[in-house]
Amino acid sequence: MFAVVENSDILPTAGGFILVGFGAFTLPIVARRIGLPSVVLEILFGLILGPQVLNAIRTASVDAEFIQVLAALGLLLLMFLAGFEIDFERLERQGPGLLLTGLAMFGLIVVAAWFGFGLLDPDTTNQRVFLTLLMSASSIGIVVPALRATGRSGTRLGQLTLVITILAEFLSAAAIVVFGVLIREGMGVGLLSVPALFVILSAAFLVLRRLAWWFPERFERLFAPDDPDEMGIRASLALLFVFVGISVALGIEPILGAFLAGAMFAYIFRNTGSLRTRLSGFAYGFFIPVFFINVGVQFPLDQLSEPGTLGKAGLLIGIAIGIKIIPAVALVTRGLSLREALASGVLLAGQLSVIIALAELGVQLEVIDKSLEAGAILLVGVTAILSPIVFRMLAPPLEADLAAPKRGAEDHRP
Repeated sequence: MFAVVENSDILPTAGGFILVGFGAFTLPIVARRIGLPSVVLEILFGLILGPQVLNAIRTASVDAEFIQVLAALGLLLLMFLAGFEIDFERLERQGPGLLLTGLAMFGLIVVAAWFGFGLLDPDTTNQRVFLTLLMSASSIGIVVPALRATGRSGTRLGQLTLVITILAEFLSAAAIVVFGVLIREGMGVGLLSVPALFVILSAAFLVLRRLAWWFPERFERLFAPDDPDEMGIRASLALLFVFVGISVALGIEPILGAFLAGAMFAYIFRNTGSLRTRLSGFAYGFFIPVFFINVGVQFPLDQLSEPGTLGKAGLLIGIAIGIKIIPAVALVTRGLSLREALASGVLLAGQLSVIIALAELGVQLEVIDKSLEAGAILLVGVTAILSPIVFRMLAPPLEADLAAPKRGAEDHRP
């Protein structure tokens, strides 16, 4: 009645299982011991195992295909959590003044990126636009831990940097995916798929918000820490898959659906309790690390050996850092010292996981090549390590009494 499928057709070899499991478990431990972000070691681990070095995971093998399936799910979870981690309550609490400052700073970064990437002599206007949007993004995963470690989350420096980061990550990711639809569909009817997705999103938002208002006791179960059925995780994944499916049906990149699903969940349910921690543990505990291992497996190491490619990657990294630090000087007009403004710019220049996912999209859209994708991955390796260190030098840790925000500091208007 049912077709029998051999395990060898769908599952990796014993070595594939062992290597993936070993890497996903041990790399964060090693990373913490040596003071490196785990994403850096995961990419290096994949690079070593891949066809460029040891060839333990061969191209087009069952192992490679299995890892790619897990990595695809890890990518969707990564984008979902990027939207899920947006602190809408903080943005609303800060009022319009800080939001306008954040938007103005993001605008300055985009302008600086547009002119900066003109120095790379891009092949096409589309490539220049994509690089501008890609490198204008920031990483909440870099900014929040650095601010907490130095006790500056509640300070003016911390609040300004956080708002700029949240806006930069959200606006850049959304703009890149919409730009991707424009590249694939042009200015024809196909472009209507983007507003169609937002109409569906708005309808789902209104329905969920109304249901949460009418049946609060039922929705409370989503955030119960001791729920044996883990309905919170189930609801999150259901929303993720529904919007990914809608995106696919509309011919839109699935990562936009994943990102918007996470953002909508975060906007409707402000106090998620331990759900955020449990969901992050579920995703970052295995699936997202496999995505980064796969990035290393697919890393175009041979591209860097071609004449001029390494220099081009170095120039990309330099521009990507400069377009954050130079505009950040304008923060002196918002009450920061020059040293604090530079510290904010250094922290904004730090990149982590999302930029790798978006760079991979750029390759699929054929607006950037493998060498530029390699440069983006190298940028993550450089800034993920150096950005928090340099920030700590420019903005040393505060004492406990100075780090604690004064009463009303959260509502301070610039």
